[in-house]
Amino acid sequence: MSSLSLFKDVPFAEKLEGSLLKAYKQDDYPKKLFLAYRVCMTDDGHPWVSLVVQKIRLQIAQDPSLNYEYLPMMGMKSFIQASLELLFGKHSQAIVENRVGGVHTVGDSGAFQLGAQFLRIWRGDAQTVCIISAQKELYGPVFQAIGFTVYEYCIWNPKKLFTDPDIFLEVVEHIPVGCVLVIGNIVDCRLTQSQWIKLMSIIKVANVFDITSCLPNAADEGVGVLVVAALSNRHLLCVLSQLMNYAQALWLNPPATGARIITSILCNHALLVEWKKSLEGIVENIMLIKEKVKEKLRLLGTPGSWDHITEQSGSHGYLGLNYQQVEYLVKKKHIYIPKNSRINFTCINTSNISYITQSIHEAVIFT
Repeated sequence: MSSLSLFKDVPFAEKLEGSLLKAYKQDDYPKKLFLAYRVCMTDDGHPWVSLVVQKIRLQIAQDPSLNYEYLPMMGMKSFIQASLELLFGKHSQAIVENRVGGVHTVGDSGAFQLGAQFLRIWRGDAQTVCIISAQKELYGPVFQAIGFTVYEYCIWNPKKLFTDPDIFLEVVEHIPVGCVLVIGNIVDCRLTQSQWIKLMSIIKVANVFDITSCLPNAADEGVGVLVVAALSNRHLLCVLSQLMNYAQALWLNPPATGARIITSILCNHALLVEWKKSLEGIVENIMLIKEKVKEKLRLLGTPGSWDHITEQSGSHGYLGLNYQQVEYLVKKKHIYIPKNSRINFTCINTSNISYITQSIHEAVIFT
């Protein structure tokens, strides 16, 4: 049997952020909290799913006419078209001229994998990938695995506690000519109109290639789109034909259920209105939670300004804590958050907000 042991020299991989959840689950402390879930959570600690999505899932399950044949390699055409219209606008010039298209992928990571494969083969002169984000992204290993040299740049300003557009432009100005530029989640990096013009001119002069992936949220369905914008329809068709060949080798057929759910919502006005209404409720709740956290920290007299909490948009945001303060929360208070202190604010509710804010106060005071 020993002669069949071919993997004796395989070492353990570096620990991923997921080990934080493992540590949380192994903790026996009754008041432990995990504030790093990726999806929006309900007050009772379960992933939030729009009632519209639940309704469509039931309709799909009970539809006798549904064809369960595998999707074509490019994916569901109606899903791709709906995603393009969501991204560019239904009447955008690029769509009217039929020079934008997409490939239905297995999640957003699949979109990056597919785009990276294409660039590796057809832009062999691009040896470098520059990833700019407010936090460390998961896409670096995708590019490294196929031979790119990867540089990652964080544009979160730890002193001013916001995603800094000046740092962003400074990084872009110094990236290598002809590199692949990956811009991560920088939704709170608010560029002025003049800064946008400057950014576009830098990218054009540097001959940078940008990878775009669009991932409409369908709860736990792993679905995405790799979007291509070309100079003409002829160029677009050539690129898409190559991408389909790579998709065939990677996954052959993309997942269908998530695409059906998203298409049903985006292509039905009544469902779209209902879906947006459900999102409004979640957004209002997130804003209220952030205001309460900031106010409780103010009342506790916690040193520093906490305005950055409410200035950040979305369900996730940075507390602005340093490594020692994060360690205090994890080790002393059993509140599990990532090292960069980016938490999911929907994990905070009326039953735990006092404990969390008091713990943050102690972390700042005692470290």
